[in-house]
Amino acid sequence: MVVALVGGCAAVAWPAASRLVPRNGGHPVGDRMWSWVFLGLLAAAFATYVWAVLAAARGRIPVRVAVGLAVAIQLVPLAAPLLLSTDAWTYWDYARIAAVHGGNPYVDVPAAFPLDPAFARMGTSWHDTTSVYGPAFTLASEPLALVSGGSHALAAWLYKALAALGMVGAAVLAARLSRRPALAAVVVGWSPLLAIHAAGAGHNDAWVGALLLAALAAAASRRPLLAGAGWAVVALVKWVPLVLLSLRLLAVRDALPAVRRRAVTGFAAAAAVVVGLALWRYGWHWLGAFGPLARNADNETSFSIPHRLGQLGVPHGLAIALPLVVLAAVAVPLVRGAVRGQARLGLASLLLLLCSPLLAPWYLLWATPLAAAEDDGPAIVLALVLSAYLLRQTVPL
Repeated sequence: MVVALVGGCAAVAWPAASRLVPRNGGHPVGDRMWSWVFLGLLAAAFATYVWAVLAAARGRIPVRVAVGLAVAIQLVPLAAPLLLSTDAWTYWDYARIAAVHGGNPYVDVPAAFPLDPAFARMGTSWHDTTSVYGPAFTLASEPLALVSGGSHALAAWLYKALAALGMVGAAVLAARLSRRPALAAVVVGWSPLLAIHAAGAGHNDAWVGALLLAALAAAASRRPLLAGAGWAVVALVKWVPLVLLSLRLLAVRDALPAVRRRAVTGFAAAAAVVVGLALWRYGWHWLGAFGPLARNADNETSFSIPHRLGQLGVPHGLAIALPLVVLAAVAVPLVRGAVRGQARLGLASLLLLLCSPLLAPWYLLWATPLAAAEDDGPAIVLALVLSAYLLRQTVPL
């Protein structure tokens, strides 16, 4: 049922009047009817997904069925055009600045190349902003820019395909790591929201989710060298895993010295390779990605808790501070748990998202797999609640 409903979501994006495909720099154009149909199908798929999660928690779904359908659900949105977001075309533009124009995406803004085919497709809010993504992602994006040439459709499909593969990998790895593999595969792989924002929209957060779980799987299989390398690479795709790494380091601080040394060696070696390539391509300017990232974090999305508090009349500064105070309070038991060997990375990720002024559904592409892999009941429930809350966000009604 979830496969069919997600397939319906993909189908209603194709009519010329559909607002689901981002146009005009991300500003929706078209008939709202298709958006309402899309949201109805997505809501029905999500309700079915929640039922499946409950069934899997009771042991009623075999592992093979859970994994097989997870693969199908995560691949179905590849049949749709790019959905709901221009981010994939933004990645494409930054990659073309380096690969095609010989510029530096950490120095040159997209507006410096207004005739580039990606410029008209990317989100207008990024026209005058340098890249906020880590050098590992930018380096990986350059070959994609060369392969796609000037085709916006091919560029979108490449990012969609890689995101879909990332979510399939995350579902399989979550099942491997969890004590209840069928439940983990369903929580990650059967989620229509994750499918729409990965294979549908091509968000690079799917890369983050897959790499984080790959690092955890490597550690679980006693391959600390690969685990350390995985943490280094994912941190150089996006910066947020560094917060999770601090909890992870507390949880494994009692590991054998030889294991710690191999993990550190893997981290250092992978970081050296990526940083060396980044210095060659972008100089030290890639460190400047923290600047636009910090400025972007100052913006509030309409579904964030600080924004909701502001709507209730709470002063802006207090609306930002209150969630941070709550986060600081819950960080204490999280740190204590990590010291006792239980990092609870999924729960930490979800709480971080709840307190952030910049909340978007695609961030669940890495938070949900962590919760499922750790078989953390409260974190899984929170992931479901947050998914339901964010179901409507980005749908252009």
